Amino acid sequence: MTHTPTADTVLEHGWVYTGTESSPVYGGVAIADGRILSTDPDEVARLAESATTRVDLDGRLVIAGFQDAHVHPVMAGVELLSCDLSGCETAADTLAVVAAYADAHPDLPWIQGAGWSMDAFPGGTPTRQMLDEIVPDRPVLLENRDHHGAWANTRAFELAGITAETADPADGRFEREPDGTPAGTAHEGAMSLFGAVRPRPTLEQAYAGLLAAQQHLLSFGITAWQDAAVGEFMGSPDTVPVYLRAARDGALKVRVRGAQWWNREDGDAQLGPILARRDEVASQCHPDQLSLASVKVMVDGVAENFTAAMHECYRDHHGNATENRGISFFDPRDMARFVAALDREGMQVHFHALGDRAVTDALDAVEHARQENGASGNRHHLAHLQVVRSEDVARFAPLEATANIQALWACHEDQLDTLTLPFLADDAEEHHYPFGELVASGARLAAGSDWSVSSPDPVQAIHIAVNRRSPHNDLPPLGPESQRLTLAQALDAYTQGTARVNHLDHVTGRIEPGYYADLAILDRNLFDLAPADLHTARVDETWIGGERVYSRAEDAA
Repeated sequence: MTHTPTADTVLEHGWVYTGTESSPVYGGVAIADGRILSTDPDEVARLAESATTRVDLDGRLVIAGFQDAHVHPVMAGVELLSCDLSGCETAADTLAVVAAYADAHPDLPWIQGAGWSMDAFPGGTPTRQMLDEIVPDRPVLLENRDHHGAWANTRAFELAGITAETADPADGRFEREPDGTPAGTAHEGAMSLFGAVRPRPTLEQAYAGLLAAQQHLLSFGITAWQDAAVGEFMGSPDTVPVYLRAARDGALKVRVRGAQWWNREDGDAQLGPILARRDEVASQCHPDQLSLASVKVMVDGVAENFTAAMHECYRDHHGNATENRGISFFDPRDMARFVAALDREGMQVHFHALGDRAVTDALDAVEHARQENGASGNRHHLAHLQVVRSEDVARFAPLEATANIQALWACHEDQLDTLTLPFLADDAEEHHYPFGELVASGARLAAGSDWSVSSPDPVQAIHIAVNRRSPHNDLPPLGPESQRLTLAQALDAYTQGTARVNHLDHVTGRIEPGYYADLAILDRNLFDLAPADLHTARVDETWIGGERVYSRAEDAA
């Protein structure tokens, strides 16, 4: 007797972008036991007649769930629950939020938070006196949006013992007043000098942060992510027990691949513990739910504070060349050696590589690993890629290195135009976020947000990837038109591209029979919109494993 399949749930009367075709097809999706049963319009219509649940799409678009290739959910969630400055656009707004938070929490020994925008302050470096005026009696420490800098008041510097005599660490620096007194802003490794005195989030706070972050990300259709730094990361509590608890409690809905932090001070001694932690998690969790088989290597800093590693020297405020080419956090030869060791052990390497010299060094490390070990299939990827030389663009495909893009940044805005481009080479804009050039060279793309550095909304990022300009200002597109992506290219990067680097592309990233029913339903068909209107689309529903885990209608009720 031939078994006739039946569907638990059918989404019908809408557009379906499977990721295997160039454009959506009108019809629906049939789901059984948490997986895609069919996308064939005729079969879906037949299965709908006996389905337990029928969802009328009413012309909306179904896509594979978005997957964020570079995100910091636990840290971002904790920030949502602390002094959150991410919505502030001016110095006055920022200070008002800090003052209100301090007034509302009179018993907190420290005022901590994050999210202030560098372009809201002259030179991107706010002063301690600004904070002293509103919170003079308690220490204040606030990280900026990209978390490569922090702003502190005088009391925080005093408690940390940081004075005019305190030397800048090798991997960072303090902004200083004329007599050497710290002025208020700490960059990169200088932030760690507060570590001995600043309170850290508890594991309970981290757990609450993870759940808050998950709900926030689900509202944007995100069904999986790569956490770009798990473990003890830059003073955070150990996030691995947080994830394991959420998985054990059934609270972890999304699929997670965690990149374990490679500490630049610990050297090769950390390889054994990293492998042991990978295996520990593998023994407790299905790899489709939680895996720690990646390692995060931060190669350099960021361009706006002149710590991104560049081939050419930064310029000063008069346009003259300085001697500063940014910071490389690892000796390139040493990095090539330990990347080969990680690759040999089956670990994926997730590089933070923002400046063009950092990109060169990261690709050199991948090339060395291939020479030592052969093609491994570990799917190493380079994130951010703000400036990339054309000769390095051409290396991605032969090395099977994936370009992990944060497309929301690929447009003119104040931080780029006032704090970055004026201090780089004249042709730097042509090589900024070279998405189109990477695709033309045959490179694979994945996409992410770096939230809480910037919004985790994939629709807004896709808009900028296609238009190279923000919908929120009238500035011209960034760089040549050839750097734009098509809608399908951008959408595929945020779905099947990230599924590939997450080693989930055999079960997610496309809408195919047998794949998990991890889906996002958008309120309109993106492919019917003019490019300038892409940003108007919203996620209505998010489904994981055939279960509706977010509804905008219910959220608004």
